[in-house]
Amino acid sequence: MMENTSEIIFDKLVYSCAFESYRGHEEFIPDHFLGFQISGETHAFHEQGKTVIKENTVVLVRKNQLIRTIKYPSGNEKYQFVSITLDDETLRQYATENKITVHVNFPENQRLFFEPDDFFKSYFASLIPYIHKTKEVPPTLAALKVKEAIELILLSNPDLKNLLFDFSEPHKIDLKEFMNKNFMFNVSVEAFAKLTGRSLSGFKRDFNKIFEMTPKQWLKEKRLKEAYYLIKNRDKKPSDIYLDLGFENLSHFYSSFKKKFGVTTTEV
Repeated sequence: MMENTSEIIFDKLVYSCAFESYRGHEEFIPDHFLGFQISGETHAFHEQGKTVIKENTVVLVRKNQLIRTIKYPSGNEKYQFVSITLDDETLRQYATENKITVHVNFPENQRLFFEPDDFFKSYFASLIPYIHKTKEVPPTLAALKVKEAIELILLSNPDLKNLLFDFSEPHKIDLKEFMNKNFMFNVSVEAFAKLTGRSLSGFKRDFNKIFEMTPKQWLKEKRLKEAYYLIKNRDKKPSDIYLDLGFENLSHFYSSFKKKFGVTTTEV
């Protein structure tokens, strides 16, 4: 499996390229982004299930969520995906300049795909020179490309203003339910806190009341118990599940498993 290559240009434009199937890192998505699948497919796993982004598809990915991806080339073509980040600072400025206010919440479960019409195709084609840039891109030009993306999204669906310009913080949600659904994502405790609508200190305090241990202790215990169940009852191999359960490397998984259960994975 070849290493995935990524270039990040002016901190807003991201281009991913891979020649063989590649499992991406777990990601906490703090900002909306608009992406285009140039070639291959992206399989995205999130709380609502699985989304497949097919070749020649434009997608808007909403902020404040956890995503795990697998990137698949197609046939003889390499995997290519390009995206541009729509950060809150730029969106706030745009909303102020255009006197945009939001009074209606955008549906949580709506999938955000767009037809790759001439406008979107031309837009993403215009980003390619930035990917293969031979000189630095001025920040003012970068800001214009982000604003152009906002204009195209609103042109495609004006109701998306209720998503883009909703700057409210995630509301406080059921901590126990959320953690039991998302324990396998290998992201920071700070990300879990934000997603459950809490400050870091509030998250740790509530967590201890519910689970009677620290978040890091509970995550390790929960992942190991799930691993034990999958190996014993589903005949899964450790090498096939350790990443999906949030462990960073196989040797750490093996040692943690032995320490927790007193047996190796082959002895289960």
